[in-house]
Amino acid sequence: MPKAKLNNRFVRKVACPAHLRKVDYFDIRFPGFMLEVRNSGGKTFYQRYRDARGRERQYKIGGAHILTISQARKRARSILAEAVLGNDPQKQREELRAIPTLRTFIHEQYLPFAKTAKRSWRTDEMMFRLHILPAIGKMPMDEISDAPIARLLQRMRDRGYASGTTNRVLVLLRYAFNLAKKWQVAGVSRNPTEGLSTEPEVGRERYLTSDELRRLIDTLHTDENQVAARAITLLLLTGARRNEITHAKWDHVDWERRTLLVPISKTGRPRLITLNAAAIDLLKSIDRVSGNPFIFPSPLTSRPCPSLHFPWTRIKRRAGLNQLRLHDLRHIHSRASS
Repeated sequence: MPKAKLNNRFVRKVACPAHLRKVDYFDIRFPGFMLEVRNSGGKTFYQRYRDARGRERQYKIGGAHILTISQARKRARSILAEAVLGNDPQKQREELRAIPTLRTFIHEQYLPFAKTAKRSWRTDEMMFRLHILPAIGKMPMDEISDAPIARLLQRMRDRGYASGTTNRVLVLLRYAFNLAKKWQVAGVSRNPTEGLSTEPEVGRERYLTSDELRRLIDTLHTDENQVAARAITLLLLTGARRNEITHAKWDHVDWERRTLLVPISKTGRPRLITLNAAAIDLLKSIDRVSGNPFIFPSPLTSRPCPSLHFPWTRIKRRAGLNQLRLHDLRHIHSRASS
């Protein structure tokens, strides 16, 4: 290992011999301080030291094209001082780099788990994709406190989201961070949602006048996404839950008994949805997609869409029913049937 008097002139002029991939030059004045010179022309400052167990460690300070020799040597002294005091600068750096961002944790750990443990994993994926990850997904998990979560919830309220939706976001984040603690994910020592509370959910059942119902039906008939529009129409005709319709399969339709089987309902047990004459006519008007078991497959993925959020937002806006929720269709059907 060659030694040299490291100064700005040496750093500027030194080059790696052509027959070597790299060469390390150790400073003759400061123990462990070195310059790595690569065949590619790159040059990087390092500091070597021994940790509390006597093992040799090497800390990358930075490139010589960025740092002057005095800046690099000052950082080298700090690293060596930490090591003498019993700390391990390189280990601390490795621990920080091991902390995932929220986006990485959700995609690499949470969602693979949820797909095997939760029937509602698609709803979780949608909530993360639409609301949570765009706001705080890039943040390392140890930097996520209650403040950015509270700001996310407030932005959603300002945009008109109901307390039920913001509460689901908070509960989902609480669940995800509890799992991260249980799995001992790097950087997660507490749950940042602990100081936040859900809001009271205000019951606001919405019903339609005859004119509003006509506008809604006319808009559904003319919408460009007829797969989504027909799924929404069937919600209106049956009072079923969203996932019961979006995940419905042709094999579950009993044409003679006029029922649609839901193999696993919200209660965890199968249930039958009664199909009235209008619902039967709607189903008969749908062209089946060859080889696809679903009644309402997405034209893009051939899978059920986990949410009707975007087409529903467009449809209700065009019908002049901005405050109408998709869930309100259940109440409208129940009232019409009573």
